Amino acid sequence: MDVVRAAVGRTAEGAAGGARPHAHAGAVTRVNGPLVEVERVDGISMLELVALGPERITAATVAIRGDRATLQAYEYTGGLRVGDRAEATGRQLSGLFGPGLLGQVFDGLMRPLSSAPTWLTADRAPATEDAETLGRVWRFVPTAVVGASVSPGDALGTVPDAGAVEHRVLVPSDAIGALTWIAPEGARRVMDVVARVGDREVRLGEPWPMRVPRPFRDRPAGAVPLHTGQRVLDLLYPVARGAAAAVPGGFGTGKTVLLQQIAKWSDADVIVYVGCGERGNEMADVLDGLSQLVDARTGGRLIDRTVIIANTSNMPMMAREASIYTGVSVAEFYRDMGYDVVVIADSTSRWAEALREFANRNGDLPAEDGYPADLASELAAFYERAGRVTTLGGAEASVTVIGAVSPPGGDLTEPVTTDTQRFIRSLWLLDRDLAYSRHYPAVSWTGSFARDTVTLGSWHVANGDAGWPARRARATALLAEADRLGALAEIVGPSSLPGHERMVLLGGRLLRDGVLLQNALSDNDGFCSAAKGAALLDMVLAVVDACEGLIESGVAATTIEQADLGLVLRAREEIGPDDAAAVRMRALEVLRLLEEIR
Repeated sequence: MDVVRAAVGRTAEGAAGGARPHAHAGAVTRVNGPLVEVERVDGISMLELVALGPERITAATVAIRGDRATLQAYEYTGGLRVGDRAEATGRQLSGLFGPGLLGQVFDGLMRPLSSAPTWLTADRAPATEDAETLGRVWRFVPTAVVGASVSPGDALGTVPDAGAVEHRVLVPSDAIGALTWIAPEGARRVMDVVARVGDREVRLGEPWPMRVPRPFRDRPAGAVPLHTGQRVLDLLYPVARGAAAAVPGGFGTGKTVLLQQIAKWSDADVIVYVGCGERGNEMADVLDGLSQLVDARTGGRLIDRTVIIANTSNMPMMAREASIYTGVSVAEFYRDMGYDVVVIADSTSRWAEALREFANRNGDLPAEDGYPADLASELAAFYERAGRVTTLGGAEASVTVIGAVSPPGGDLTEPVTTDTQRFIRSLWLLDRDLAYSRHYPAVSWTGSFARDTVTLGSWHVANGDAGWPARRARATALLAEADRLGALAEIVGPSSLPGHERMVLLGGRLLRDGVLLQNALSDNDGFCSAAKGAALLDMVLAVVDACEGLIESGVAATTIEQADLGLVLRAREEIGPDDAAAVRMRALEVLRLLEEIR
């Protein structure tokens, strides 16, 4: 493990270093949109950044053939000409991770788009060292003492006022030994040295290459649920902390709203929202919503524990390809501090389209629907960076990845959707018919799945909710049976069905409209606690049992169907998001009304 840590540390240092000394500059030989070919660049390596032309356009090496190299440009290549200078930098695309990320908006290359102070990126070093270029000054508060023996991941100090969660300065992954010096409390810039471990200097900010996963100690066994605040997900198709989930759905099915709800209400410590090729107005809505929403944890703004990576459809295509790695690298940075982080990528289909366009320009042999043959490998490389881990510092933390998929024409058999399903643990399929009937979230109970329900059920049982597995199993069975009988009722008419089957249809309607339906614009219903969700589902199941008991006692099905069950349907809207006790009282009231029918 120490050898791996040292190797990764050297990779990070090399990725953030200066240009290669005495490197011979080559020349541009071909420009085709984001595809650039160069020749005679000495010692160039894969994924190395190359500065192109007088504007020093950033590009990365993706193929090398003899003295020629193919690059993907991360910026607009207009004005770049054959013969322009191509200079290798000796580093990979990297970010400088430190205080000042939370609450800000960056592009796919981690350059600031908001009104944040000037921020350094590792691939664009400053020409001067004035305060404006280096960015704002942060107050460093040491927590370690000189002479202590420290290991990778140990905390050296904190930076107050760097966001809604505490910013912790950690020992880098390639440093171990005695703490020989630590800076006293005071103002520091992001490139200032704040400690020395042996002869290794530790700066306030840490460079790291975007495509290199950060190391950790191990992956603990078991699963812990991530509570999203959306009942259909938490009750039927839960996702574990550190797992990966996907939200496929056609245009107008509510993908963006569902992802925004998860960003607003999930119980993660930090949110990283990656707008990957989406419309600019949607990203503006996300930013506005997060800026205005009060964080229930801190009382401040929710955006103060959120990082937004925005690479909209009008921005450079290959920066879109890099944006998801930027987002997951930011997430791993906060994971190493001991936080649970959620990465929301909207949408991975636009990211895959960038891969397809570049592959076509490069003349690669196309696979299904024109996508590159390594599409599945690229998806796997992204989703496998999710995980619940024991950090190098010994804390349990997680990165949960949730990716939206936008299949053209709603075709769920296209490659991005089908390949994504191979690498995720939860699938939340959005149904067009549900969306058109104004049932939101439009999560289909026939096409969705969750692979961690057994382990998550064990967690619920061990944490005081012994009925969770049986409750979920009965709800899914009721929905499936109601769908089957609903198709039959459309042929023969519901009145032709036996009383028990008509109660199944009634129960399915109560379950759909009283539990799974959720109004994102409602103060009471936009978020639902786990306790209230369980109480609502218990109420519906108890009502179904009572109705079936009435049928067995000889009450006509029509009499039961004509009973006023509006108290059940209105409970989700009328009762507060955390008030499970009021739901249980409502259930007793409804059961008394049903008993009077007997």
